[in-house]
Amino acid sequence: MTRRYFGTDGIRGHVGSGIITPDFVLKLGWAVGRVLARGHGKGRGLVLIGKDTRISGYMFESALEAGLVAAGVDVRLLGPMPTPAIAYLTRTLHADAGIVISASHNPFHDNGIKFFSAEGSKLPDEVELAIEAELEKPLQTVDSRELGKVRRIADAAGRYIEFCKNTMPTGFSLAGVNLVVDCAHGAAYQVAPAVFAELGATVHALGVAPDGLNINDGVGSTDPAALAAAVQERKADLGIGLDGDGDRVIFVDRHGHVVDGDQLLYVMVRGLQAMGEPCPGVVGTQMTNLAVELALQSLGVGFARAKVGDRYVKALMEEKDWLLGGESSGHIICSDVTTTGDGIIAALKVLHALSELGESLDQALQGLVMFPQVMINVRTHAPVALSHPAIVAAQSDAERQLDGKGRVLLRASGTEPVIRVMVEGEQGELVQSLAGQLAAVVQSAMG
Repeated sequence: MTRRYFGTDGIRGHVGSGIITPDFVLKLGWAVGRVLARGHGKGRGLVLIGKDTRISGYMFESALEAGLVAAGVDVRLLGPMPTPAIAYLTRTLHADAGIVISASHNPFHDNGIKFFSAEGSKLPDEVELAIEAELEKPLQTVDSRELGKVRRIADAAGRYIEFCKNTMPTGFSLAGVNLVVDCAHGAAYQVAPAVFAELGATVHALGVAPDGLNINDGVGSTDPAALAAAVQERKADLGIGLDGDGDRVIFVDRHGHVVDGDQLLYVMVRGLQAMGEPCPGVVGTQMTNLAVELALQSLGVGFARAKVGDRYVKALMEEKDWLLGGESSGHIICSDVTTTGDGIIAALKVLHALSELGESLDQALQGLVMFPQVMINVRTHAPVALSHPAIVAAQSDAERQLDGKGRVLLRASGTEPVIRVMVEGEQGELVQSLAGQLAAVVQSAMG
Protein backbone atom coordinates (compact mmCIF):
# COMPACT_ATOMS: atom_id res chain seq x y z
CA MET A 1 0.00 0.00 0.00
CA THR A 2 1.10 3.57 -0.66
CA ARG A 3 1.34 5.87 2.33
CA ARG A 4 -0.98 8.86 2.20
CA TYR A 5 0.43 10.82 5.15
CA PHE A 6 3.74 9.32 6.34
CA GLY A 7 7.03 10.27 4.70
CA THR A 8 10.52 8.90 5.32
CA ASP A 9 10.57 10.36 8.84
CA GLY A 10 7.03 10.65 10.14
CA ILE A 11 4.73 13.46 9.04
CA ARG A 12 6.08 16.92 8.22
CA GLY A 13 5.03 20.12 6.50
CA HIS A 14 4.19 23.81 6.74
CA VAL A 15 2.20 24.70 9.86
CA GLY A 16 -1.42 25.47 9.06
CA SER A 17 -1.46 23.90 5.61
CA GLY A 18 -2.07 20.39 4.35
CA ILE A 19 -2.22 18.01 7.29
CA ILE A 20 -0.04 20.02 9.69
CA THR A 21 -3.12 21.45 11.40
CA PRO A 22 -4.54 21.06 14.93
CA ASP A 23 -7.62 19.17 13.80
CA PHE A 24 -5.63 16.58 11.84
CA VAL A 25 -3.05 16.17 14.61
CA LEU A 26 -5.83 15.63 17.16
CA LYS A 27 -7.22 12.79 15.06
CA LEU A 28 -3.70 11.49 14.48
CA GLY A 29 -3.24 11.21 18.24
CA TRP A 30 -6.50 9.29 18.47
CA ALA A 31 -5.47 6.94 15.65
CA VAL A 32 -2.05 6.32 17.20
CA GLY A 33 -3.69 5.56 20.51
CA ARG A 34 -6.02 3.06 18.87
CA VAL A 35 -3.21 1.26 17.02
CA LEU A 36 -0.19 1.43 19.32
CA ALA A 37 -1.63 1.43 22.79
CA ARG A 38 -5.20 0.17 22.83
CA GLY A 39 -4.40 -2.79 20.62
CA HIS A 40 -1.94 -4.51 22.94
CA GLY A 41 -4.55 -6.26 25.07
CA LYS A 42 -3.08 -5.05 28.38
CA GLY A 43 -5.68 -2.44 29.25
CA ARG A 44 -4.88 1.26 29.27
CA GLY A 45 -1.85 2.21 27.17
CA LEU A 46 0.88 4.80 27.77
CA VAL A 47 2.37 7.24 25.24
CA LEU A 48 5.12 9.84 25.79
CA ILE A 49 5.13 13.22 24.02
CA GLY A 50 8.24 15.36 23.57
CA LYS A 51 8.90 18.34 21.32
CA ASP A 52 11.48 20.80 20.08
CA THR A 53 11.29 24.57 20.66
CA ARG A 54 9.04 25.71 17.77
CA ILE A 55 6.22 28.02 18.74
CA SER A 56 3.72 25.64 17.13
CA GLY A 57 4.84 22.79 19.38
CA TYR A 58 2.52 23.89 22.17
CA MET A 59 -0.49 23.78 19.85
CA PHE A 60 0.30 20.32 18.50
CA GLU A 61 1.19 18.97 21.94
CA SER A 62 -2.30 19.89 23.15
CA ALA A 63 -3.91 18.38 20.05
CA LEU A 64 -2.02 15.08 20.37
CA GLU A 65 -2.79 14.96 24.07
CA ALA A 66 -6.51 15.40 23.43
CA GLY A 67 -6.59 12.73 20.74
CA LEU A 68 -4.71 10.17 22.81
CA VAL A 69 -6.87 10.81 25.87
CA ALA A 70 -9.99 10.42 23.73
CA ALA A 71 -8.71 7.00 22.68
CA GLY A 72 -8.36 6.02 26.33
CA VAL A 73 -4.57 6.30 26.50
CA ASP A 74 -2.49 7.78 29.32
CA VAL A 75 -0.01 10.49 28.35
CA ARG A 76 3.29 11.64 29.83
CA LEU A 77 4.58 15.05 28.71
CA LEU A 78 8.36 15.52 28.47
CA GLY A 79 8.57 19.10 27.21
CA PRO A 80 11.47 20.22 24.95
CA MET A 81 13.75 17.21 24.57
CA PRO A 82 15.99 15.86 21.77
CA THR A 83 14.37 13.28 19.53
CA PRO A 84 16.74 10.48 20.67
CA ALA A 85 15.86 11.28 24.28
CA ILE A 86 12.24 10.42 23.57
CA ALA A 87 13.37 7.11 22.05
CA TYR A 88 15.41 6.35 25.18
CA LEU A 89 12.68 7.37 27.64
CA THR A 90 10.04 5.40 25.72
CA ARG A 91 12.10 2.27 26.37
CA THR A 92 13.05 2.95 29.97
CA LEU A 93 9.60 4.10 31.07
CA HIS A 94 8.02 1.06 29.38
CA ALA A 95 5.67 3.16 27.28
CA ASP A 96 3.81 1.76 24.30
CA ALA A 97 5.03 4.55 22.04
CA GLY A 98 6.89 7.84 21.98
CA ILE A 99 5.90 10.86 19.91
CA VAL A 100 8.16 13.75 18.94
CA ILE A 101 6.77 17.07 17.69
CA SER A 102 9.56 18.39 15.49
CA ALA A 103 10.58 19.28 11.95
CA SER A 104 14.24 18.62 12.77
CA HIS A 105 16.49 20.89 10.68
CA ASN A 106 13.62 22.73 8.95
CA PRO A 107 12.78 26.40 9.74
CA PHE A 108 10.34 27.32 12.50
CA HIS A 109 7.30 27.63 10.22
CA ASP A 110 7.45 23.89 9.53
CA ASN A 111 6.61 21.18 12.03
CA GLY A 112 6.01 17.45 12.08
CA ILE A 113 5.28 14.35 14.11
CA LYS A 114 7.71 11.45 14.54
CA PHE A 115 6.99 8.17 16.28
CA PHE A 116 8.94 5.56 18.22
CA SER A 117 7.85 2.05 19.09
CA ALA A 118 8.03 0.60 22.60
CA GLU A 119 11.57 -0.56 21.73
CA GLY A 120 12.66 2.99 20.85
CA SER A 121 12.85 2.36 17.10
CA LYS A 122 11.10 4.03 14.18
CA LEU A 123 7.75 2.47 13.35
CA PRO A 124 7.69 -0.34 10.79
CA ASP A 125 5.74 0.17 7.59
CA GLU A 126 2.84 -2.03 8.61
CA VAL A 127 2.20 0.04 11.77
CA GLU A 128 2.25 3.30 9.82
CA LEU A 129 -0.24 1.84 7.37
CA ALA A 130 -2.46 0.70 10.25
CA ILE A 131 -2.46 4.25 11.64
CA GLU A 132 -3.38 5.63 8.23
CA ALA A 133 -6.24 3.13 7.99
CA GLU A 134 -7.51 4.25 11.41
CA LEU A 135 -7.43 7.88 10.28
CA GLU A 136 -10.11 7.07 7.70
CA LYS A 137 -12.57 6.11 10.45
CA PRO A 138 -14.76 8.56 12.41
CA LEU A 139 -13.27 9.64 15.74
CA GLN A 140 -15.13 8.10 18.65
CA THR A 141 -14.32 9.08 22.23
CA VAL A 142 -14.21 6.29 24.81
CA ASP A 143 -16.53 6.34 27.79
CA SER A 144 -15.63 9.02 30.35
CA ARG A 145 -14.51 6.35 32.84
CA GLU A 146 -11.95 5.13 30.29
CA LEU A 147 -10.46 8.47 29.27
CA GLY A 148 -6.69 8.70 29.53
CA LYS A 149 -4.88 10.73 32.15
CA VAL A 150 -2.03 13.18 31.60
CA ARG A 151 1.04 13.87 33.76
CA ARG A 152 4.27 15.79 33.18
CA ILE A 153 7.59 14.05 33.86
CA ALA A 154 9.69 16.61 35.72
CA ASP A 155 13.04 14.81 35.67
CA ALA A 156 13.14 13.83 31.97
CA ALA A 157 16.18 16.00 31.17
CA GLY A 158 18.18 14.64 34.10
CA ARG A 159 17.43 11.04 33.13
CA TYR A 160 18.69 11.59 29.60
CA ILE A 161 21.81 13.50 30.69
CA GLU A 162 22.82 10.59 32.92
CA PHE A 163 22.16 8.12 30.12
CA CYS A 164 24.42 10.01 27.73
CA LYS A 165 27.24 10.23 30.27
CA ASN A 166 26.94 6.54 31.10
CA THR A 167 27.54 5.51 27.48
CA MET A 168 31.18 6.45 28.06
CA PRO A 169 33.55 4.07 29.89
CA THR A 170 34.26 4.58 33.57
CA GLY A 171 36.97 7.17 34.04
CA PHE A 172 36.43 8.90 30.70
CA SER A 173 36.95 12.63 31.14
CA LEU A 174 36.87 15.73 28.98
CA ALA A 175 38.92 17.72 31.49
CA GLY A 176 41.13 20.21 29.67
CA VAL A 177 39.02 20.12 26.48
CA ASN A 178 37.67 23.48 25.35
CA LEU A 179 34.40 23.03 23.41
CA VAL A 180 31.96 25.30 21.62
CA VAL A 181 28.54 23.60 21.53
CA ASP A 182 25.86 24.96 19.17
CA CYS A 183 22.36 23.71 20.02
CA ALA A 184 20.53 25.52 17.16
CA HIS A 185 18.10 27.14 19.63
CA GLY A 186 16.50 23.71 19.55
CA ALA A 187 15.53 20.74 21.65
CA ALA A 188 19.03 20.05 23.04
CA TYR A 189 19.59 23.57 24.38
CA GLN A 190 19.38 22.43 28.01
CA VAL A 191 20.83 18.92 27.95
CA ALA A 192 23.75 19.08 25.49
CA PRO A 193 25.88 21.70 27.29
CA ALA A 194 25.22 19.89 30.58
CA VAL A 195 26.42 16.52 29.25
CA PHE A 196 29.79 17.83 28.05
CA ALA A 197 30.29 20.11 31.07
CA GLU A 198 29.52 17.35 33.56
CA LEU A 199 32.14 15.16 31.84
CA GLY A 200 34.70 17.88 32.55
CA ALA A 201 34.85 20.00 29.38
CA THR A 202 34.97 23.76 29.35
CA VAL A 203 31.83 24.58 27.36
CA HIS A 204 30.86 27.75 25.54
CA ALA A 205 27.25 27.33 24.42
CA LEU A 206 25.66 28.82 21.30
CA GLY A 207 22.05 28.58 20.17
CA VAL A 208 20.67 28.14 23.68
CA ALA A 209 18.12 30.98 23.75
CA PRO A 210 15.07 29.64 21.89
CA ASP A 211 12.17 32.02 21.37
CA GLY A 212 9.96 29.73 19.29
CA LEU A 213 11.00 31.39 16.04
CA ASN A 214 14.80 31.14 15.89
CA ILE A 215 15.30 27.36 15.73
CA ASN A 216 17.96 26.52 13.08
CA ASP A 217 18.13 30.22 12.13
CA GLY A 218 21.80 30.96 11.38
CA VAL A 219 22.93 28.33 13.87
CA GLY A 220 23.26 24.59 14.27
CA SER A 221 24.51 21.78 12.09
CA THR A 222 22.85 23.11 8.95
CA ASP A 223 24.45 26.57 9.25
CA PRO A 224 27.85 26.12 10.96
CA ALA A 225 29.40 29.50 10.11
CA ALA A 226 28.72 30.93 13.59
CA LEU A 227 30.13 27.80 15.20
CA ALA A 228 33.30 27.94 13.09
CA ALA A 229 33.79 31.62 13.94
CA ALA A 230 33.32 30.98 17.66
CA VAL A 231 35.84 28.12 17.65
CA GLN A 232 38.51 30.33 16.14
CA GLU A 233 37.63 33.37 18.25
CA ARG A 234 37.87 31.37 21.49
CA LYS A 235 40.77 29.23 20.28
CA ALA A 236 38.68 26.19 21.19
CA ASP A 237 39.79 22.62 20.57
CA LEU A 238 36.55 21.68 18.82
CA GLY A 239 33.09 22.85 17.90
CA ILE A 240 30.01 20.62 18.07
CA GLY A 241 26.90 21.58 16.09
CA LEU A 242 23.52 19.93 16.62
CA ASP A 243 20.32 20.40 14.65
CA GLY A 244 16.94 21.52 15.92
CA ASP A 245 15.89 18.18 17.37
CA GLY A 246 19.33 16.95 18.40
CA ASP A 247 19.59 13.83 16.25
CA ARG A 248 22.30 15.21 13.92
CA VAL A 249 25.81 16.44 14.66
CA ILE A 250 28.67 18.04 12.77
CA PHE A 251 32.07 19.09 14.14
CA VAL A 252 34.37 22.04 13.52
CA ASP A 253 38.08 21.41 14.01
CA ARG A 254 40.49 23.81 15.74
CA HIS A 255 41.19 25.56 12.43
CA GLY A 256 37.51 26.30 11.77
CA HIS A 257 37.00 23.57 9.16
CA VAL A 258 33.60 21.85 9.13
CA VAL A 259 33.64 18.06 9.51
CA ASP A 260 30.53 16.22 8.32
CA GLY A 261 28.94 12.90 9.20
CA ASP A 262 30.93 10.94 6.60
CA GLN A 263 34.22 12.10 8.12
CA LEU A 264 33.02 11.48 11.67
CA LEU A 265 32.21 7.85 10.82
CA TYR A 266 35.80 7.41 9.62
CA VAL A 267 37.18 8.87 12.87
CA MET A 268 34.92 6.64 14.94
CA VAL A 269 36.13 3.53 13.09
CA ARG A 270 39.77 4.53 13.63
CA GLY A 271 39.01 5.00 17.31
CA LEU A 272 37.42 1.56 17.60
CA GLN A 273 40.48 -0.01 15.98
CA ALA A 274 42.77 1.88 18.36
CA MET A 275 40.79 0.40 21.26
CA GLY A 276 41.07 -3.09 19.78
CA GLU A 277 37.31 -3.33 19.28
CA PRO A 278 35.99 -5.09 16.16
CA CYS A 279 34.22 -3.10 13.47
CA PRO A 280 33.24 -5.46 10.65
CA GLY A 281 31.39 -2.83 8.67
CA VAL A 282 29.70 0.56 8.42
CA VAL A 283 26.41 1.44 6.73
CA GLY A 284 26.25 4.70 4.80
CA THR A 285 23.81 5.99 2.22
CA GLN A 286 23.68 6.84 -1.46
CA MET A 287 25.03 10.28 -0.45
CA THR A 288 28.09 9.04 1.44
CA ASN A 289 31.30 10.36 -0.10
CA LEU A 290 33.09 7.74 -2.18
CA ALA A 291 36.35 8.61 -0.40
CA VAL A 292 34.92 7.25 2.86
CA GLU A 293 34.08 3.92 1.27
CA LEU A 294 37.61 3.62 -0.14
CA ALA A 295 39.24 4.71 3.14
CA LEU A 296 37.24 2.19 5.15
CA GLN A 297 38.24 -0.55 2.71
CA SER A 298 41.88 0.37 3.30
CA LEU A 299 41.25 -0.16 7.04
CA GLY A 300 39.75 -3.59 6.35
CA VAL A 301 36.24 -2.44 7.20
CA GLY A 302 33.20 -3.30 5.09
CA PHE A 303 30.85 -0.67 3.72
CA ALA A 304 27.28 -0.81 2.41
CA ARG A 305 24.94 1.88 1.10
CA ALA A 306 21.30 2.24 2.16
CA LYS A 307 18.65 4.57 0.80
CA VAL A 308 18.78 8.04 2.34
CA GLY A 309 16.91 8.10 5.64
CA ASP A 310 17.86 6.84 9.08
CA ARG A 311 15.17 4.13 9.03
CA TYR A 312 16.85 2.57 5.99
CA VAL A 313 20.32 2.89 7.52
CA LYS A 314 19.09 1.17 10.68
CA ALA A 315 17.38 -1.61 8.70
CA LEU A 316 20.57 -2.40 6.76
CA MET A 317 22.62 -2.29 9.96
CA GLU A 318 20.31 -4.89 11.48
CA GLU A 319 20.43 -7.00 8.32
CA LYS A 320 24.24 -7.08 8.36
CA ASP A 321 24.53 -7.16 12.17
CA TRP A 322 26.74 -4.05 12.10
CA LEU A 323 26.71 -1.53 14.95
CA LEU A 324 27.67 1.71 13.21
CA GLY A 325 26.00 3.64 10.43
CA GLY A 326 25.07 7.13 9.41
CA GLU A 327 24.55 9.88 6.89
CA SER A 328 26.59 12.80 5.58
CA SER A 329 24.21 15.14 7.40
CA GLY A 330 25.55 13.87 10.73
CA HIS A 331 22.67 11.53 11.54
CA ILE A 332 24.75 8.74 13.09
CA ILE A 333 23.44 5.56 14.74
CA CYS A 334 25.56 3.79 17.37
CA SER A 335 23.57 0.61 17.94
CA ASP A 336 25.85 -0.59 20.71
CA VAL A 337 24.27 1.97 23.04
CA THR A 338 21.11 3.39 21.46
CA THR A 339 18.36 2.65 18.94
CA THR A 340 18.30 5.75 16.78
CA GLY A 341 20.43 8.63 15.52
CA ASP A 342 21.69 10.70 18.45
CA GLY A 343 23.82 13.82 18.00
CA ILE A 344 25.10 13.93 21.58
CA ILE A 345 25.98 10.21 21.69
CA ALA A 346 27.74 10.43 18.32
CA ALA A 347 29.71 13.47 19.52
CA LEU A 348 30.79 11.59 22.64
CA LYS A 349 31.90 8.65 20.50
CA VAL A 350 34.03 10.97 18.37
CA LEU A 351 35.57 12.61 21.46
CA HIS A 352 36.34 9.17 22.90
CA ALA A 353 37.95 8.11 19.61
CA LEU A 354 40.16 11.20 19.56
CA SER A 355 41.17 10.55 23.15
CA GLU A 356 42.19 6.96 22.33
CA LEU A 357 44.02 8.03 19.17
CA GLY A 358 45.80 10.85 20.98
CA GLU A 359 45.15 13.10 18.00
CA SER A 360 43.32 16.31 17.20
CA LEU A 361 40.38 16.04 14.83
CA ASP A 362 42.31 17.40 11.85
CA GLN A 363 45.13 14.91 12.54
CA ALA A 364 42.67 12.02 12.77
CA LEU A 365 41.35 12.89 9.29
CA GLN A 366 44.68 13.07 7.49
CA GLY A 367 44.17 9.63 5.96
CA LEU A 368 40.86 10.67 4.38
CA VAL A 369 40.86 12.89 1.29
CA MET A 370 37.27 13.68 0.43
CA PHE A 371 36.12 13.76 -3.20
CA PRO A 372 34.62 17.09 -4.29
CA GLN A 373 30.86 16.73 -3.88
CA VAL A 374 28.22 19.29 -4.79
CA MET A 375 24.55 19.03 -3.87
CA ILE A 376 21.95 21.48 -5.14
CA ASN A 377 18.39 21.51 -3.79
CA VAL A 378 15.86 22.34 -6.51
CA ARG A 379 12.66 23.48 -4.82
CA THR A 380 9.53 21.96 -6.34
CA HIS A 381 5.93 23.10 -6.41
CA ALA A 382 4.58 20.01 -8.15
CA PRO A 383 5.64 16.35 -8.44
CA VAL A 384 8.67 15.86 -10.71
CA ALA A 385 9.24 12.55 -12.49
CA LEU A 386 12.95 11.81 -12.39
CA SER A 387 12.27 9.53 -15.38
CA HIS A 388 11.58 12.63 -17.50
CA PRO A 389 13.50 12.13 -20.79
CA ALA A 390 15.43 15.39 -20.44
CA ILE A 391 16.52 14.53 -16.89
CA VAL A 392 17.53 10.98 -17.86
CA ALA A 393 19.55 12.28 -20.81
CA ALA A 394 21.30 14.93 -18.72
CA GLN A 395 22.18 12.43 -16.01
CA SER A 396 23.59 9.99 -18.59
CA ASP A 397 25.69 12.76 -20.12
CA ALA A 398 27.05 13.78 -16.72
CA GLU A 399 28.01 10.18 -15.91
CA ARG A 400 29.75 9.92 -19.30
CA GLN A 401 31.82 13.02 -18.55
CA LEU A 402 32.82 11.67 -15.12
CA ASP A 403 34.18 8.61 -16.94
CA GLY A 404 33.81 6.22 -14.01
CA LYS A 405 35.60 8.58 -11.60
CA GLY A 406 32.56 9.89 -9.79
CA ARG A 407 28.86 9.52 -9.11
CA VAL A 408 25.58 11.26 -9.96
CA LEU A 409 22.50 10.98 -7.78
CA LEU A 410 19.08 12.61 -8.19
CA ARG A 411 16.39 11.97 -5.62
CA ALA A 412 13.28 13.53 -4.18
CA SER A 413 13.65 14.55 -0.54
CA GLY A 414 11.41 12.76 1.93
CA THR A 415 11.34 15.73 4.32
CA GLU A 416 11.24 18.84 2.10
CA PRO A 417 9.63 19.77 -1.26
CA VAL A 418 12.96 19.60 -3.11
CA ILE A 419 14.81 17.46 -5.63
CA ARG A 420 18.37 16.85 -4.45
CA VAL A 421 20.95 16.90 -7.25
CA MET A 422 24.29 15.45 -6.18
CA VAL A 423 27.45 15.13 -8.26
CA GLU A 424 30.74 13.76 -6.94
CA GLY A 425 34.10 13.20 -8.60
CA GLU A 426 37.83 13.78 -8.62
CA GLN A 427 37.74 17.10 -10.51
CA GLY A 428 36.12 19.87 -8.49
CA GLU A 429 35.44 22.27 -11.37
CA LEU A 430 33.80 19.56 -13.46
CA VAL A 431 31.67 18.43 -10.52
CA GLN A 432 30.48 22.00 -9.89
CA SER A 433 29.65 22.53 -13.56
CA LEU A 434 27.76 19.26 -13.96
CA ALA A 435 25.72 19.81 -10.79
CA GLY A 436 24.64 23.23 -12.04
CA GLN A 437 23.69 21.86 -15.44
CA LEU A 438 21.67 19.01 -13.95
CA ALA A 439 19.87 21.33 -11.54
CA ALA A 440 18.93 23.60 -14.44
CA VAL A 441 17.50 20.64 -16.37
CA VAL A 442 15.44 19.53 -13.36
CA GLN A 443 14.17 23.10 -12.91
CA SER A 444 13.22 23.25 -16.58
CA ALA A 445 11.44 19.89 -16.44
CA MET A 446 9.14 21.31 -13.77
CA GLY A 447 7.67 23.54 -16.48
